[in-house]
Amino acid sequence: MKRLVLFLLVLGLGVSLFAQVQLPEYHFASGSWTFIGDRLYQNDANARLAKVNIFAPQSGPMLYEFNVRYEGGIEDGHGGFGLHIFVNNVLNRASWGSGSSYLLWLNYDENPITKGIPKGFSAQVYRSYTNSYMELVQSIDLNEYAYLLTYDNCAANTVPVKIWADGNTGEVRVYDPTDPTMNYYFYLYLDKKDLPLKGNWVSLRTNGIQLSFGMGL
Repeated sequence: MKRLVLFLLVLGLGVSLFAQVQLPEYHFASGSWTFIGDRLYQNDANARLAKVNIFAPQSGPMLYEFNVRYEGGIEDGHGGFGLHIFVNNVLNRASWGSGSSYLLWLNYDENPITKGIPKGFSAQVYRSYTNSYMELVQSIDLNEYAYLLTYDNCAANTVPVKIWADGNTGEVRVYDPTDPTMNYYFYLYLDKKDLPLKGNWVSLRTNGIQLSFGMGL
């Protein structure tokens, strides 16, 4: 299994100009991204399609790990972030989709306008076909956990993100950040002819929110 500690791939670019390692290609495609210390920040709360593309070859079982912290922007009742995995190609400017890939998305929206998106706290899985076309394939109501989304909790704590995905089978496991022994598992919506999934990029996205990201759990 390949363990992809996502921001090991990019944080070195911000904290050391003299590292004697070959660092991966990355692109701040849209939004306002910057490194501060050992964290990567997306600072524009108005950016709806903020995105950073990171070169990361993926095949077979993959483990994606990083942490996220709320920095602002939820005052309008809407914000979200997610990760495109197994991306075959990317566009280095704002786009709705990210090539052929799957987007795993966490969302808070007090007044959703998209059919199938629950009001409040939820998660979605999108299948991206091109940079301009995606379809919603699964939506999960997470409002039983909404009590955790207080300002004090969000501003004071980093939240661990751990996702296991098998490109050979399409199985995905998203681990519970409050209990690392628990995970929610599902299979991506695809035909057998779509397997195995492979890609050379991951795309990290935010929508209408300021967040920072770091290494480890």
